[in-house]
Amino acid sequence: MQLSNQKRLAAEILSVQLGQEVGLNRVWINDLYLEQVSGAVQKDDIRELIEMGYIKAKPVQGTSRVRANKNAAQKAKGRRKGQGKRSGTANARDPRKNRWMRTIRSQRRVLKEMREDGTINASQYRYYYRKSKGNTYRSIAHMKSNMKIDGVEVGGGE
Repeated sequence: MQLSNQKRLAAEILSVQLGQEVGLNRVWINDLYLEQVSGAVQKDDIRELIEMGYIKAKPVQGTSRVRANKNAAQKAKGRRKGQGKRSGTANARDPRKNRWMRTIRSQRRVLKEMREDGTINASQYRYYYRKSKGNTYRSIAHMKSNMKIDGVEVGGGE
């Protein structure tokens, strides 16, 4: 049964009704009423069949984001970062300068807090500030352990 003409007419009518382009592949015809549809040769007949629900426009097919969202969630957890996913040196992926800025800023922030709350005095602050600037400490914990060895009472995060 040839329904190409009916599909073409239905696509034109549905495009006007919906206000967006409806192609031939989006025109759906109910299999139970193929005889009535094949008998419709004028636009008015097709309009009636659309009103009756025998002919409809299929929804626009989108691109599914399910897999992409799943992968993004895994990446947020820190997965999918193995050797096979890496292009670029370790320094390109996390530059030395950025690593340095992270450590020095965190150390300076802790030193400032210690000076403000009275854990260390101004001269001790300058001493440890210079030591941290000279890359003596790997981390805040390392800096605090050295302070403890020097006899400074360090409270909190240990």
